[in-house]
Amino acid sequence: MFTSNPFSELSASIPASVMQAYVILMVLMVIGGTVLDMIHKKSAQYFFENAKKAKKNAKRSVGTGEKAAIAVRVLANEVLTSGEFCNVKRRLSHLLTMYGFIIFIVTSAIMIFAYPTPATPTPAILPELWHIGALMLAIGGYWFWFFIRVDVSAEGLRWYRFERADLFIVSLLATATFALIWSYTQSNGIAGWSTLFFVLFVISSTTVFSTVLWSKFAHMFFKPAAAFQKRVTKADGSRENLPADYDLTDPAVQAKFPDIPQYMGKNPPYMGLGIKREPPNHY
Repeated sequence: MFTSNPFSELSASIPASVMQAYVILMVLMVIGGTVLDMIHKKSAQYFFENAKKAKKNAKRSVGTGEKAAIAVRVLANEVLTSGEFCNVKRRLSHLLTMYGFIIFIVTSAIMIFAYPTPATPTPAILPELWHIGALMLAIGGYWFWFFIRVDVSAEGLRWYRFERADLFIVSLLATATFALIWSYTQSNGIAGWSTLFFVLFVISSTTVFSTVLWSKFAHMFFKPAAAFQKRVTKADGSRENLPADYDLTDPAVQAKFPDIPQYMGKNPPYMGLGIKREPPNHY
């Protein structure tokens, strides 16, 4: 199972050209869905208008070298390691899901386009990575769905409660689950069940890529750009028109805000972690 290319075996009943056309169609659906999402939510318009406003309110100029360094930090923190998640469990779940999805999709494309039939033997590492990616995706996704979702862990709602916003994660989990079961039944020669789970795999994967407009799929493209812009606004001083992080013990700050020493004294005590003091489990 783990060393077998399921798409190569499938080529006996479905031509490789059909599988390749399906992959191309899914890519076009993602592109089209993302563009429609940008038009519908006006996210690109908001992003560029916000960037223009920030540039107008900037207190200093951020050079090309500094922007390149910011881009590297965004890549290392927000993109590759999901450092924006303070909750360690949420971060691990997200990383498992993200990297599992990437490995699963990339190896699927390689096997379908480069090794579509038994005539071109597939390197053993590719189907192994394909199965590992699907397992990572399933582990991270189910961990999130049953234990980490805020409406389950913090609001006390049932895990089986489903809304349109859950379409992406549910179809993604179905894709990984049905892919693994299909591979198992196919490698063990269980013809009827293999066909059933292959059909379910295709339906769920089509749902993932064809419902970008109604899911969170598109946010993976906006997230790095938004994180980069946020860091730039901090570097140039515009700070998205938000106040600076003041040191309440600074005499200049106390002169600017006289109510600080009046109500908190000239050496205000540390107020603690606030809402981060404990997990949000009050429902």
